[in-house]
Amino acid sequence: MTAPHSTTIKTWWQQVISHLTFYVFIAIIAAIALGYFAPATAVKMEWMGKGFIELIKFFITPIIFLTIVLGISSIGNLKKVGRIGFKALLYFEIVTTLALAIGIIVALVIQPGNINKTALQIQDATVYTKPSAAHFNWIQFFENNLTLQVLVVSIIIGIILNYSRHREKAIHFLNRISVYVFTILKYVMYLAPLGAFGGMAYTIGKFGLHTLIPLAKLMGCVYLTMFLFVFLVLGSIMKYYKLSVWQFLKNISEELLLVLGTSSSEPALPLIMRKLEKMGCSKSVVGLVVPTGYSFNLDGTSIYLSMATLFIAQLYQIHLSWEQLLLLLMILMLTSKGAAGVTGSGFIILASTLTAMHTIPVEGLAFLLGIDKFMSEARAITNLIGNGVATIVIAKSENEFHEGSEMI
Repeated sequence: MTAPHSTTIKTWWQQVISHLTFYVFIAIIAAIALGYFAPATAVKMEWMGKGFIELIKFFITPIIFLTIVLGISSIGNLKKVGRIGFKALLYFEIVTTLALAIGIIVALVIQPGNINKTALQIQDATVYTKPSAAHFNWIQFFENNLTLQVLVVSIIIGIILNYSRHREKAIHFLNRISVYVFTILKYVMYLAPLGAFGGMAYTIGKFGLHTLIPLAKLMGCVYLTMFLFVFLVLGSIMKYYKLSVWQFLKNISEELLLVLGTSSSEPALPLIMRKLEKMGCSKSVVGLVVPTGYSFNLDGTSIYLSMATLFIAQLYQIHLSWEQLLLLLMILMLTSKGAAGVTGSGFIILASTLTAMHTIPVEGLAFLLGIDKFMSEARAITNLIGNGVATIVIAKSENEFHEGSEMI
């Protein structure tokens, strides 16, 4: 007869080996070993990392178009509830912009990618010309920037659909396409271990083990920044409404574990909605704010995108002027809204941001392939917490919150 303890360990191990992150971790260990013991062979693995990035880039345009158009066209539903919808969108924009700004500030202060030896080696090995801020042309920038053009067209189409008689049919059609696109993306992400292996093996083989230092610094900065954001920023917002963020986290512990296991906040959507209703938020506010927040209020993703973008710039020793930093903030305010709650979409949005910037090489994504999966859990958890806090705040401000047995 099998002991209960051994059964528990067996079940836990089965869950671990069924998770994609496990295979990414194994791929990274193998890549580091190959890069250290056989650097010449490891460098030849570059095609795997580059191939995965090129595959991901195919999804940039359709995902941006679909998520932005669907997000804006869905505002037509928000107009039915008037003030609550406007207040929710205003809250989302303020908090996510704050998250983006915090990510940029922390990255500029700590500079996780500013390792001189590594940066110089990367710059020497890469054919890339830094753009001059003095010769920056906004019109030419837009004309040569497909990603930015798609963003603008998506916004215009979304607004037009809002006033169209066929809005519901169009949304239904685009939703079906979106499901197919994200389903294909889901299967493409199964290749992440191969991409991570190729990217990490090439990096270690070409630049040495010390390349792991800036990657470790980036991971530390991202986790620390998200931790501070949750407990200082979101905690202060909760405290203003005389509620405890600690109690809130305790109440949604099951949902947080689900997000931790899946690396995505999407599976927890129905659970968090029911939990927020039990806490005292009205059904109408929950039904409006939470689904909308999954597209417009992604605090964790916002922090990661801003920090990762500056990290790559620092690796390539690219100095961004205040105009370019402002441009980065503006682009991220749009692209971050397309990250959704789907595993892998954050990496694609990062690729689209670099493409739109035309300042930082997209090839720099190769350095993040190995660690992106290990930061996806932090992004998803922060996103979930942020949407929960947003729902409570909107409900409180509208007197649509009645403290339930699960909220103290």
